[in-house]
Amino acid sequence: MLKIKLFDEEHEEDLEETVNAFLENISESKIKDVKYQVSISDSLRAEEEPTIYSYSIMVIYSE
Repeated sequence: MLKIKLFDEEHEEDLEETVNAFLENISESKIKDVKYQVSISDSLRAEEEPTIYSYSIMVIYSE
């Protein structure tokens, strides 16, 4: 049976640590695919507010 695990962080380093911790518990042969995405949001925001980054990974694996 295929499953997915979603990860989302505001910083790349946090995402890397979280995903690596998850992957330590799964054998490499069970990982089917990994999808990566970056989203940036700064429209309709006041100039003094920071741009928001969202780094996401979806791990597709078999159980």
